[in-house]
Amino acid sequence: MAKNQRKDDALEADAPDKLTNKQYRKELAKLHVELVKLQEWVKATGAKICIVFEGRDGAGKGGTIKAIMERVSPRVFRVIALPAPTERERSQMYVQRYISHLPAAGEIVIFDRSWYNRAGVERVMGFCTEEQARKFLSAVPAVERTIVESGVILIKYWLEVSPEEQTRRLEARIDDERKIWKLSPMDLKSYSRWYDYSRARDDMFNATDTAWAPWYVAHSDDKRRARLNIITHLLSKVPYEEVPREKIKLPDRQKRHGYEEPEYPYRMVPPKF
Repeated sequence: MAKNQRKDDALEADAPDKLTNKQYRKELAKLHVELVKLQEWVKATGAKICIVFEGRDGAGKGGTIKAIMERVSPRVFRVIALPAPTERERSQMYVQRYISHLPAAGEIVIFDRSWYNRAGVERVMGFCTEEQARKFLSAVPAVERTIVESGVILIKYWLEVSPEEQTRRLEARIDDERKIWKLSPMDLKSYSRWYDYSRARDDMFNATDTAWAPWYVAHSDDKRRARLNIITHLLSKVPYEEVPREKIKLPDRQKRHGYEEPEYPYRMVPPKF
């Protein structure tokens, strides 16, 4: 047996069994309760939290963000997923269009890709020059220090997916009409440049993994475990407390006082199910 095959077999044997959907939903429900507590604490205290998600295409960023957002208020938790920059935005200071989305008091902002586009896709795909990428990597630690010193809790996640699992997920998008929108021409071009992305990631970590804004890496081949681990870690990085709330009781509903339902010809939705 080849050495690499023996290594792969050993890793597979050591890997934990995948969570069943029932187990996953049970643990996620507990974490949703804590995310709501975090939400209420942020509202009460005026805290500002910024969460950055980065990783290769198919690494599971969107699914993790969806799991976080499932039971919280979009008025407190905001997801930012910016399109390609306009001509005007391309003429701005690079981080300018991202800074405008940073949280104000009582907000949690989640970046589904962020200013680190310059260190990743823009650099690998040639949308910026090497000089621009190097200047960005040199400048961004100071920018993030300023963000943190302004009172923002900044948490950065990199989701690490294996080449085999990335291939499986991208191929699944081709065959699933519900997911085909998630596979852009850019995804196809970037798929072949695995090691260019690896080098770009390594440079990014070396330059921007700082004491005030460190990178946290989560292996995401097992999507369910990755989501639970990331949410658990996120909750551990914020010193939130449960905010006391008065016991809620529904008030009495008003009396009819002669009201009658009108005989109006409503246009009803056909009951096909």
